[in-house]
Amino acid sequence: MDRNRKWVPVFGAVLLTLLSNMVSALEVPLDPKVLEGLPQPPTITLQSPKDYIFDPRENIVIHCEAKGKPQPSFSWTRNGTHFDVEQDSKVLMKPGSGTLVIDISGEKAEAYEGTYQCTAHNEHGTAVSNNIVVRQSRSPLWSKERNEAIIVQKGVSLVLQCRPPAGLPPPIIFWMDNIFMRLPLDKRVSQALNGDLYFSNVLPEDTRRDYICYARFPHTQTIQQKQPISVTVLDSSSEGERRPGFMTPFGPTSTKMVLRGETLELECIAEGLPTPDISWQKDGGELPAARMSFHSFSKMLRISDVREDDAGDYRCTATNSHGTAYHIIKVTVKAAPFWVSAPRNLILAPNETNTLTCKVKGDPKPRIDWFVNGVPIDNAPEDATRKVEGDTVTLSNVQSGSSAVYQCNASNEFGYVLANAFVSVLAEPPRMLTPPNRVYQVITNNPALLDCASFGSPIPTITWFKDSQISIKNGDSYVIHENGTLEISVAQPQNSGKYTCIATNNLGIKENHVYLEVKEPTRILKQPEYKVVQRGMSAVFECKVKHDFSLIPVMTWLKDSGELPDDERFVVGTDSLTIRDVTDEDEGTYTCFMNTSLDRDSASAMLTVVEATPTPAIVYEKPDPPTDLVLTDQTERSVQLSWTPGDEHNSPTQKFLIQFEDLLHQPGVWINLTEVAGTSTTAQLRLSPYVYYSFRVLAQNQVGYSEPSQSSRQYRTNPAAPDENPSGVQAVGTEPDNLVISWTPLTGFQSNGPGLEYRVQWRQKDVDEEWSSKNVANVSQFVVSGTPTYMPYEIKVQAFNDYGNGPESEVVIGYSGEDLPLSAPDSVQVMVHNSTLAEVHWEPVSLPSVQGKLQGYKVIYYRVRGLHEAEEQTDQQEHVLTFSGNRSEGRLPGLQPYSLYSLFIKVVNSKGDGPPTPSKPFETPEGVPGRPSFLKIDPGLDSLTLEWGPPTNPNGRLAGYTLKYQPVNNSSELGPEKVLTFLANETTVTISNLNSSMLYKFYLSARTIKGSGPTITEEAFTVMDTTRTQPSVEAGKGPTEPPHPTSPTIQSLHSPFHKAPPVGPVFGTVNTSVLEDSAVISWEYFGHQKNVYVEYIVENSQENWKKELANSSHSHTIKGLKPGTSYRVRVVAKDAADSTVHNTDEVVVRVPAVASRQVDIATQGWFIGLMCAIALLILVLLIVCFIKRNKGGKYPVKEKEDAHQDPEIQPMKEDDGTFGEYRSMESDMEDHKPLKGSRTPSNGTVRRDESDDSLVDYGEGGDGQFNEDGSFIGQYSGKKEKDTHEGNESSEAPSPVNAMNSFV
Repeated sequence: MDRNRKWVPVFGAVLLTLLSNMVSALEVPLDPKVLEGLPQPPTITLQSPKDYIFDPRENIVIHCEAKGKPQPSFSWTRNGTHFDVEQDSKVLMKPGSGTLVIDISGEKAEAYEGTYQCTAHNEHGTAVSNNIVVRQSRSPLWSKERNEAIIVQKGVSLVLQCRPPAGLPPPIIFWMDNIFMRLPLDKRVSQALNGDLYFSNVLPEDTRRDYICYARFPHTQTIQQKQPISVTVLDSSSEGERRPGFMTPFGPTSTKMVLRGETLELECIAEGLPTPDISWQKDGGELPAARMSFHSFSKMLRISDVREDDAGDYRCTATNSHGTAYHIIKVTVKAAPFWVSAPRNLILAPNETNTLTCKVKGDPKPRIDWFVNGVPIDNAPEDATRKVEGDTVTLSNVQSGSSAVYQCNASNEFGYVLANAFVSVLAEPPRMLTPPNRVYQVITNNPALLDCASFGSPIPTITWFKDSQISIKNGDSYVIHENGTLEISVAQPQNSGKYTCIATNNLGIKENHVYLEVKEPTRILKQPEYKVVQRGMSAVFECKVKHDFSLIPVMTWLKDSGELPDDERFVVGTDSLTIRDVTDEDEGTYTCFMNTSLDRDSASAMLTVVEATPTPAIVYEKPDPPTDLVLTDQTERSVQLSWTPGDEHNSPTQKFLIQFEDLLHQPGVWINLTEVAGTSTTAQLRLSPYVYYSFRVLAQNQVGYSEPSQSSRQYRTNPAAPDENPSGVQAVGTEPDNLVISWTPLTGFQSNGPGLEYRVQWRQKDVDEEWSSKNVANVSQFVVSGTPTYMPYEIKVQAFNDYGNGPESEVVIGYSGEDLPLSAPDSVQVMVHNSTLAEVHWEPVSLPSVQGKLQGYKVIYYRVRGLHEAEEQTDQQEHVLTFSGNRSEGRLPGLQPYSLYSLFIKVVNSKGDGPPTPSKPFETPEGVPGRPSFLKIDPGLDSLTLEWGPPTNPNGRLAGYTLKYQPVNNSSELGPEKVLTFLANETTVTISNLNSSMLYKFYLSARTIKGSGPTITEEAFTVMDTTRTQPSVEAGKGPTEPPHPTSPTIQSLHSPFHKAPPVGPVFGTVNTSVLEDSAVISWEYFGHQKNVYVEYIVENSQENWKKELANSSHSHTIKGLKPGTSYRVRVVAKDAADSTVHNTDEVVVRVPAVASRQVDIATQGWFIGLMCAIALLILVLLIVCFIKRNKGGKYPVKEKEDAHQDPEIQPMKEDDGTFGEYRSMESDMEDHKPLKGSRTPSNGTVRRDESDDSLVDYGEGGDGQFNEDGSFIGQYSGKKEKDTHEGNESSEAPSPVNAMNSFV
């Protein structure tokens, strides 16, 4: 058997994958050799287009070709009825086909117009063609008309109407003069899509008598011309410069409908002086740069191959030095039916089940009708094995003899698509298509493909065996493809052997044998090395190779990529090259090539020849750039680059740096690719798909890098599917019902091919549902709408292009958008620990009710009133504490003693706050009181009268006051201290029998049952009004005891004096509280300066400090602060010279942001009154206008209407050679006059004659206009045109057709 083997190199196996479509499901016709002798229903192979316009000077040829077994017969219908070809001698059907040839010479071509359909039939079914509408091309004559001479002032706008006759197909329009020279078009003068000639402003050089509009009819190759139009531009009183206005289209907006796949043409032509510039943009989106183009000096925007996402608002902007005008064109995109998946032919075995699917799209949604053998399926004979469900026909348990051709027709108002798909029921035993005993040879670690192409009905089952014993299953090392091919992804020597392929179905079995030989790779073990040889010496390059013993290698040496010189000095050995008696000409690069029948390897080295004599002093320089870059071993993902090193300049090359330029994606940018050793002159480069590579090499020695080499020739890699997916995939909801999926897009280099798109997939996590998918392009995010609130989603973003999908993407978890929490905590309890601290407890809410990520709980509390107060505070200040996480308790510090508080709690997520709990009141117990509000001392000769006020914050029921005092001598020594106590209602005392001219220091404090509070301190002389305040409280430390140089005593006023210790800081604690737009600053000051200021500045600002005078008070309110802003605040005491004597440390005050309180203007009295006055004024103006218009009378306007005809011209397309229908609007204008208050006519044109003043400007609408004397023309008479159809005569001048064609 081995003697009959035929071996095939491994690269031949790749071709076998082309057979894969044959055995996947037998859904397509097979190779003709396979189908030879097998029955086959008819298949239409050639037909004429749906719309066939013929030239009446030539025969009509309607194509219809089909194939089948046996050969089909053909018949035709015309206009829905049978067309008997044999009865008409002018009609011939070509032998062996259904193509009709109709001889219309000497006949009326109109007789053969109609809708034709071809039918191909044999005993296994009937196929039908599309409906082919056959029409004769027409080039009608131009209607006779009289063109009045046009006289205009310089600078005004002008439109010359063309109004060509309607032809089939529509004519192509262009303007020329009477010597057949095309009129020049520019930014100022342009031709519209309907053929009219527009002047944005006229100039004296526009004066001419031969403006001629030509219409060329492409099928008949005839040209018709309009009567010349004369234009005279007067320069006597030119129109002044003005801002732009649109000549077409009219109004602020217009609409445009276009079909998917067609070309969208939008035009905006503006008038103005200077001539306006036109620009385009798409509101809310970008223009499709790859499919759009600008024409007619940007006045026309053309978008080819229209897609659904091209719908939207397109804004054209006209701009000159005097202003800007805008027009919005609202574009809607509809779609005739188009195939998503057309039904495919089926070859089934008896009793098999399969489906025909007709997947189409369109807008409006297409209607799908099924036919069988050309008959509506509802009218066809009943078939129990057939079931129709919308776009699917299910065929169950088919039987022999039930072959047929099915037609799917999908239609909407914009067109239809029709597809034939045959179902052939066959019973065939397996056949082997792969030649027997084929030998496959492959190199180790390369893939191997063993083919097993077969045919049968039912589809044969393929099984593989190795060495006729071991059954092969799909696994890590083996893959059995649907077409039967066995793939070994990484072939190893142990995979060599005999493989048997067996094809089986219920009608038989067939086997085939193939052989696989896995060879060792060819490798150069010892490469030639770089040589520096003196002239006259010998050079030896070694090249030792390892190869498979069954493969015979062939060694070839090259010098500088060419053959070795024919010189006996060059000796080629088994594994070496020797060069004797080296000369300067021997310098170069020598390459060793080792070739086998399956693979090859190569290596290069350079020979440098030097002088044998001693050299002068060595000079080290950077190397010269490499030369002679050559690309070899080119594959899809790699290439070998070789080069010739430059002069090293006495410093050996350490390495070579290889760079590449991507001429497709980043031209002009060189990127480092790899480095190789300085002894190498080749490098195997790994490449990426869809890149236009150009390489260069830099050499480096110890001095530095050389200049770059010259670029290599360009090497283009073929496109492929992406190798990677976009990074940075994340999903975050921005609204309660959406999920925003974003990613970092791939670069052009990473795209690996054209048509890069992203397949965005999502599904709710832990929910049994299918993935939702959307393909997007040129974006980096996608918004999923209609999602439930704050639910986890699994996200995948996969890249794909025109050549396939990227790798399977990883799943990322994201959450849909959050909403405000639904509920408030339950079971709110407050535990009061002391007079300034309370603890609040609550029952946490359920996580689903949070509707988002739980940020924590917000406790809002405020002081209602003091328990000693009867009424609530008017300025209740809320305090907010936020406890992060899923907490159930929190502490409230800094409470005011002996007070009634109220609190409520809210749940907080990332979206905001939830509803509050019911208010929870609680009380704080008594505490020590604040210091007395003031202490005043009135001196006497030997007495001092003291008066004080109760504490501002009593913090409980006041029990009384404690007064301590002691004398102070001139050296600041303190005498003995005396203590007096007073009841709560006592606020004054006179202390007598004091020493005159003596300074006394007083300490006064209030007390409750909780103890004494902080003291207020004053000093006073008994002989003069001198007081100064000293501090008794250190900042942040509460009340301090008065100094005690001696133990307090009340027995004697003449105890020895002692030196008084330092009293402490001049300023005490600074407290702040913040309201909506103000801050209250309070402090303790023990100095004697009277000028106390509060200074403040915006945090991080470079402005000067602002200051407000506080005088001797101990608190101050800063008003007019900006919400949401932080301020730095300090308190300073200044002397009479305004120099700062004392100051506090700076504190930061943050004013919270508050929701703006907007006043509803509609409810304000002044606004209502103003609106009423305006309405009354408008009513009076309308009455005056009505009276004046009724006094106008009737005026003869027939002459003016004849001089200013305004026919309607339907829109025209230029490039595709189609025009809208032309018709006279005379009868329409007579019978359908625009109603008062109507908009512009159907073509969007509003014309103005001598006067620019019309009711259009005042919202009265219509075509009515004012004459120069103020009379309103259009109100009393309709427009009327002269009859333009006077017989069949033509007003065209004779014109050479061939000369005209050269201009179009």
